[in-house]
Amino acid sequence: MSVKGANMPGKKSVIWAYVLWLFGGIFGVHHFYLRRDKHAFVWWSTLGGFGIGWLGEMFCIPRYVKDANEDPKYMQDLIKRMIQNKKPPFSMNRFTGMLMVGYSWGQMMMLAVPPDDFWGVNFRYLNCLIPLVAALGVWTVGNIGRERGSMKWPVLAAYAVYPLRYYIYDESMWFTFMVLASALAFDSFSKRWRRSPPKRTHVVRRIVVLALCAGLYLAMWCSYLYFHGTITDSEGDEVPVYEALHHFFTSPWWLDVKQCLIDTYQFAQHHGWYEVWKQIIDLSDPHGEQNAYKVLDLGRDASQQEITSRWRKLSREHHPDKTKPEHRREAQERFMDIQRAYEILSSSKHRRSRRNKKDNSDQ
Repeated sequence: MSVKGANMPGKKSVIWAYVLWLFGGIFGVHHFYLRRDKHAFVWWSTLGGFGIGWLGEMFCIPRYVKDANEDPKYMQDLIKRMIQNKKPPFSMNRFTGMLMVGYSWGQMMMLAVPPDDFWGVNFRYLNCLIPLVAALGVWTVGNIGRERGSMKWPVLAAYAVYPLRYYIYDESMWFTFMVLASALAFDSFSKRWRRSPPKRTHVVRRIVVLALCAGLYLAMWCSYLYFHGTITDSEGDEVPVYEALHHFFTSPWWLDVKQCLIDTYQFAQHHGWYEVWKQIIDLSDPHGEQNAYKVLDLGRDASQQEITSRWRKLSREHHPDKTKPEHRREAQERFMDIQRAYEILSSSKHRRSRRNKKDNSDQ
């Protein structure tokens, strides 16, 4: 095992590690910074080890930084431990982490399987992957840091105990037995020291690998929500998510929106996306002109003289001093809207008139 100097390139900072731990620790950002990618993904998928692990790392970060920097004194102590112990000693924290992550991932796999036929296909055969995913969670936690191990024994133990589900109807009990057997098998037969330094990979490759793993995990979440989730309507009735989505995509509102998007795309093909953007800006009414015309009850082709005449008439009708005291507040709000609308339209007319004069003079 190599022992590098403290001035190795890419040396990690304890301060930065604590900052990332504080503001993104539950997502494993500080572990990604320290090149502990498996630890980072476990923290992301369990929100910081269900919050408990994130808090417990307050005093572990300096050790993680020394490990990432391969601090000479830290490496010497690690070599002594490897010489004294043929295999890594039992750690309750790591063993508990293997149980929690294996149980969490295995449960997510079980919930992601559709309970009924979907598109005429029975997907319940995917339940055979539950022990594999649970063992994968055990293996991932067991391979964090300076410890490693093969996946063979935890997978074999998980599949050996999995048939208990047909004899023990308490789901939490047989699931616990399966994950416990997998963790014990890893700790007893697979666990070894990681004697060679971890291979350095480019940050882009690390991000791609983590993104693929996150995509698979999110796919299980989406499958669970789609097949098992429900939506409560205004009358208190629960509707399955897949039925609600089917009804949504066949609703008149969505069909109108879909047709609007199609028309917009076809318009853009003939006139260009810039014209589409101009229409969107005009429809958004950035200057408030459309609402101002509506307040004064005028058309868009009204002249400045008509705007002024209408403003004076409405101002006299809705002046707060001419209304009863109990309606004065409403009249005052209406009066202010009329004044604001007149100012907007007058400014717009003046701005266009000035622009037209400038264009004519330029020509």
